[in-house]
Amino acid sequence: MQNILLLDLTYADVLAFLWFLVCWVGYAQYAQWKARTKKCLASVLHQQRCRWMFEMLGRENRVMDASLIANLERNVSFFASSTLLILAGILTVLGATDRVISLAEELPFAVKATKVAWELKLFLLMAIFVYAFFKFSWALRQYGFASVVIGTAPSLQTESRCDRDEFSQGAGSVISRAAHAFNLGLRSYYFGLAFLLWFVNPWIFMVMSTWVVGVLYRREFHSKALRALIRTNRAIFPGDVQ
Repeated sequence: MQNILLLDLTYADVLAFLWFLVCWVGYAQYAQWKARTKKCLASVLHQQRCRWMFEMLGRENRVMDASLIANLERNVSFFASSTLLILAGILTVLGATDRVISLAEELPFAVKATKVAWELKLFLLMAIFVYAFFKFSWALRQYGFASVVIGTAPSLQTESRCDRDEFSQGAGSVISRAAHAFNLGLRSYYFGLAFLLWFVNPWIFMVMSTWVVGVLYRREFHSKALRALIRTNRAIFPGDVQ
């Protein structure tokens, strides 16, 4: 195969990368559209977050609610810190590309690639985890917003001046937006792991990108965890039937 322009990428590499983008961006758009008509983890958990905020207004002591938000923040903070370590590792590999290439060529099914192609792939991999870091940091900020919302929630004595439904829907949406950003960051990890196989073989890379979409779809729309959450939602909201 001829190399594409001066990037030293083969036609198989270009096709694999385009398929990767279709899988990632296409699934994100599909999942967002499908969630409007079908129960999924995001929609079911959003209902429960709104119910959580509704019930919080009826509690005098809200230390538990603040602790739950802090626990969610810790989870996101762990991934944000891990992402920085991954980026540092990629930068280290960029400084030793020749040695890494020689090691990779010994792997089964490995396809030879030039140093320019390897460096381009490393920069693209870095871009994936930079995107993940931005999503995790945005999720952290939004969980901080949720902490403020909980702190400003009216007390039992002044709750009569508060629209309880409106507050719970708004507060639940703040937490759901934070969870959505966290979910996008996690997806970056899934696709980033599939991306690693591009360094070995573009065709295996395409297969793994497709497999990641299948895993994400099954977990978000057909997992056992989702069925269990739907059961709890039916107990909380008896009129909600699927």
